[in-house]
Amino acid sequence: MKKIIIVLVLMFSISTVFTSCREEKKTPTEKIEEAVENTGDAIEDAADAVEDEMEDVKEEIEDKVK
Repeated sequence: MKKIIIVLVLMFSISTVFTSCREEKKTPTEKIEEAVENTGDAIEDAADAVEDEMEDVKEEIEDKVK
């Protein structure tokens, strides 16, 4: 029983030593791709916001005309 516990503790210790908490470094290509994706997402969000505002303005104009 004692040997099993020692082996488990040793395995746990080894696994924690070789596990890293830091982020992996990204290549310049990966950074550019991520920036392009983020920019595209931001543009889509802005377009959706503008579309929503345009619909609100259209509804207000229709309400005023009635």
